[in-house]
Amino acid sequence: MDSSPSESLRPRLDQLRAAYLQEPYPSYSARRDRLTRLRDLLHQHSDAFAQAIREDFGHRSVHETLLTEVFVVEASIKHALRHLKRWMRVRRMPTALHFFPGHNRLMPQPKGVVGIISPWNYPMQLALAPAVAALAAGNRVLLKPSELTPRCSELLAKAVAEHFDADEFQVVLGDASVAAAFSKLPFDHLFFTGSTPVGRLVAQAAAANLTPVTLELGGKSPVVVMADADLRQTAERVAFAKLLNAGQTCVAPDYVLAPRHQVEPLAQAVLAAMRRHYPTLAQNPDYTAIVAPRHYARLQGLLKEAKDKGAQLLRSHDETLDPAQRKLHPTVVLGATEDMALLREEIFGPVLPILPYDRVDEAIAQVQRNDRPLALYIFGKDDALRERILRETHAGGVTSNDCIWHLGQEDQPFGGVGASGQGSYHGEWGFKTFSCEKPVFHNPSLAGTRLFYPPYGARFTRLLNLLRKLS
Repeated sequence: MDSSPSESLRPRLDQLRAAYLQEPYPSYSARRDRLTRLRDLLHQHSDAFAQAIREDFGHRSVHETLLTEVFVVEASIKHALRHLKRWMRVRRMPTALHFFPGHNRLMPQPKGVVGIISPWNYPMQLALAPAVAALAAGNRVLLKPSELTPRCSELLAKAVAEHFDADEFQVVLGDASVAAAFSKLPFDHLFFTGSTPVGRLVAQAAAANLTPVTLELGGKSPVVVMADADLRQTAERVAFAKLLNAGQTCVAPDYVLAPRHQVEPLAQAVLAAMRRHYPTLAQNPDYTAIVAPRHYARLQGLLKEAKDKGAQLLRSHDETLDPAQRKLHPTVVLGATEDMALLREEIFGPVLPILPYDRVDEAIAQVQRNDRPLALYIFGKDDALRERILRETHAGGVTSNDCIWHLGQEDQPFGGVGASGQGSYHGEWGFKTFSCEKPVFHNPSLAGTRLFYPPYGARFTRLLNLLRKLS
């Protein structure tokens, strides 16, 4: 009889934990070696990853894969190698006067074994970028990639096995039942990237073990266009971000809020920009397909419902597309209403509703009404108004006068807020996510704290009153 997923996974976790306990605080050279091997893995397999992902999607732009997956992870590794020694440093911390001559230190310590569950939309980047941070922090890693991109997942497993010992880093393959069992393992930290509904299930499973979790989710990331925005530039940048990976991006602009008189010209400008970026669709190697038939059908259903309820669908191209290819027409939607699924669900495809507002207060209220998004985009020149929008709305991250680029900043944290996630990573924030910052207080033999010992009396009262005045 075949073993259950949990029975087959537990020995892997135990192997990694035993290795961690043998080396609970890896040296700088050991961590650097692991990061260097991960970089070598990328260099040796980047073309193979691009090909595997292209086949998994039915069609995926090789250039997009090299930019959004290979380059992003390479940049993350280079950043970690450049700063790792500083991140690892034990820091001397201030010490209150009444504890002198004792002193404080803060020691970053690896958590142990980190579990990573990665999604299908950027199947290499979102698997390996968290692994960069976990390895830099000195942890062992067990990775469960998505079953929706099987070729990429199999290549990940093969490449990791070539470059890492089994007690350093392993990849687990399997379907959703394996992922469910994986999330129930008693990791020292669990990192999940995916949808909000699945994120809730992962958090519930991890809670049984009190496993700390980082959830990188998604949501409806809005674009707020101010009245003084350059419409052509706004359209160009929104169109690029919306059609990157055919909209299958967690920080893709989900809908646009624009002054009422600008909605129609902005829609036409976005459609024109889409045609400039992708002159054709069916045979265009730059335009990516929808990953799976059920995702394609879901998007078709969103568009049909919106049209049936009176929305106007504006296609960027007149070209006829074969449904078997799963390439979807880039579509701008006007007249969408709150009762449409298009405005309730994260779209995750090349469909862009543009909604009107008459006063900026209405745009702010619209953002506030929805779940807190992973990203917010603001276009315009009015600095004071931009700061007001920033202060009065919540989002995991913001790009001003462009879209998505905040995700690429290794010197800034990346993460969600509320329903779009909890916790963050990238750069030093990733190192800290997978580390315990252990406070250490050292008290010497001749320590003033003995004055706090009983028996208590008048001398103790005078001392305590003095400390209360000084502190």
